[in-house]
Amino acid sequence: MHIAAKWLNSYLEPGDLTAAQIETSLIDSGFEIESREELAGGNTRFDVAITSNRGDSLCVVGLAREAAAKSRRTFKFPGTGGMTISEPAPAGPEVGSVISLENRVPAACPLFTLRVIKGVKVGPSPRWLVEALESVGQRSINNVVDVTNFINFELGNPCHVFDLAKLAGPAIVVREAAEGEKLLTLDGKQRLLKAGDVVVADAARPQGLAGIMGGGDSEVTASTVDVALEVATWDPVRVRTTARRLQIRTDASHRYERIVDARTLEHASRRAASLIVEVAGGKLLPGVLTAGSALKAPTVVPLRPSRCNAVLGIPVPTGEIKAILESLEIRVESEDAGTLRCRIPAFRPDLTREIDLIEEIARQHGLDKIPMAPKLPIAITRPQDKVRARRQLGNVLNGLGFFETVTFSFTTPQRAAQFLGAGLEAVGVDDDRRGAEPTLRPSVLSGLLACRKANSDGRVSEPGGIRLYETAATFAQRNGQSVESRKLGLLMDIAMAGKSPTLAEKQNAMRAMRGVIETLARTLGGTATELSAIAASGPAAFDPGAFAELRVAGAAVGHLGTLSGAALQAFGLDIPLVAAEVELESLLALFPPRGTIAPLPAFPSVERDLSPILPENVTWEGVSRLVNGVRATADGKRIESYEFIGTYRGKQIGQGKKSLTLRLVFRDPARTLRHEEVDPEVGVVMQRLKAELGAEFRVG
Repeated sequence: MHIAAKWLNSYLEPGDLTAAQIETSLIDSGFEIESREELAGGNTRFDVAITSNRGDSLCVVGLAREAAAKSRRTFKFPGTGGMTISEPAPAGPEVGSVISLENRVPAACPLFTLRVIKGVKVGPSPRWLVEALESVGQRSINNVVDVTNFINFELGNPCHVFDLAKLAGPAIVVREAAEGEKLLTLDGKQRLLKAGDVVVADAARPQGLAGIMGGGDSEVTASTVDVALEVATWDPVRVRTTARRLQIRTDASHRYERIVDARTLEHASRRAASLIVEVAGGKLLPGVLTAGSALKAPTVVPLRPSRCNAVLGIPVPTGEIKAILESLEIRVESEDAGTLRCRIPAFRPDLTREIDLIEEIARQHGLDKIPMAPKLPIAITRPQDKVRARRQLGNVLNGLGFFETVTFSFTTPQRAAQFLGAGLEAVGVDDDRRGAEPTLRPSVLSGLLACRKANSDGRVSEPGGIRLYETAATFAQRNGQSVESRKLGLLMDIAMAGKSPTLAEKQNAMRAMRGVIETLARTLGGTATELSAIAASGPAAFDPGAFAELRVAGAAVGHLGTLSGAALQAFGLDIPLVAAEVELESLLALFPPRGTIAPLPAFPSVERDLSPILPENVTWEGVSRLVNGVRATADGKRIESYEFIGTYRGKQIGQGKKSLTLRLVFRDPARTLRHEEVDPEVGVVMQRLKAELGAEFRVG
């Protein structure tokens, strides 16, 4: 937006701001100065960057208001010297007797105003008008057209004049263009219009492209005697859409895209008519034609000075708050219980909330007055972490062969009952449209099983079996209170060699599912994240003895198990499946992964494998807890790590027992260990396994 120092000063009292003072006051008010150019006669032109929400500042008057408020000067309107215009007395017949106005699209044109001036003499503009336009980079065309450009730059109200003799009817009709209709615009180009483009037409054809550019067929020229003056406002989206499609960029479209309030039109129209009569003569006909929607009531925004002070972090006296708002023409109507009622002027549609007014106070009071503390305590939330965690979760599961599903939230009461835990009840809806499935799912697995049934019926197969997952909400109630949570459901075929899975094949499937969840936990939380599975009793959907509770850092996060025959039958399936369900928030909370950095070991390690024969009910969790206990003592200080290798069951081992193999890794950070040096520590682990877990070790 170009402005000139002399033009801006004409609205200030006293109007003596230097170019440097204007630049400082605008910058301090939040307006960036992109360039500054010295003009003849001691004038200075500024190129001011205007944000898209400040359409009111796309004019000299708008920036003069800002400069006046910042420099503590009086803002006066419309101007001084040659720009003080007295309104002419209307003469002649009523305007409605010489032209008609119809607005067929009030949604696209909230208000259209029309005045008529007869007997104008089109010619060169007076010197003050030419200089004003040239100071902002605009060339003079003729006195009548120059006035419309002047009003555009002065008030931010684009306007247009038609040669009344060239209008058919004579009439002005605001309407949508017909498909394929043509319009010759003022730049001499023939425009092909589309249905939906808004035009200003006469009784026969389009005479202007609404909010963008006038038409050449009704252009004001030296032979023009009578003119019709349009001052209107348009829907910003419609203007932007048409301007972009036709690749037309004008000062008018730029302003309309940033909102011109209909309540500002009457003043702009009277001022434009007065200036035309002043510079081109003629007589203004009585009355004004208007067509459109009713004007909006003034916006009133409540402002609490206490809230203002809390947001800014500094005390601003209520009296100063009022003075700042009044300097911006925001009228403080009343004060009630510590709240100011602020009436927003029509030219500031961007002010709709209390925080908007606080921003205005901050700008004018001075951001430089807000002290900077050496330290500022803040609470950091990182919502993007959850987005990244969910993306990572999906990537891991896709890499492990799982397909994501989106299933229905409702199921049958019989299927829902299979997944209800202790103390939980199903949630149903009283809606005849739900038919046979009126129950909200208590488990994501109900949807996954229905999806697996559809795949089975469609004879869909995958190497290694089908794997499905879904993240969704589950619903239940406890003691009449609703229980809702988002969960990750996992479903996986059990690989088997025969017609039904063996115990070993079921155990392998359980281990594979645990491995999937452990991979997820360690990917999201880091390699140090420990997942444990504790045997427990579960809902009816799971096989007794093949169900485990999942824990991370001791906290329950979900469960896994093989599905019972009754559960499979309820979904019409005969495929053995292993399933798991994990609290989604518990998994996502592990993100981002936490790692450790340590130098590479300088000395080699020593590995020892132990294969204790243990009772069947001893879990790896118990063995792991025991080894960690040894590592915490002096007898196990050189145990660097350990890992599970495998489990063997067979006749040689005995009924109700299993052989579990684990690998111990020993290392001394200062020297190379010899194998015989780790024998005592291995012996301690073996003794603890015997004493605490009933382990036996085969000899030879």
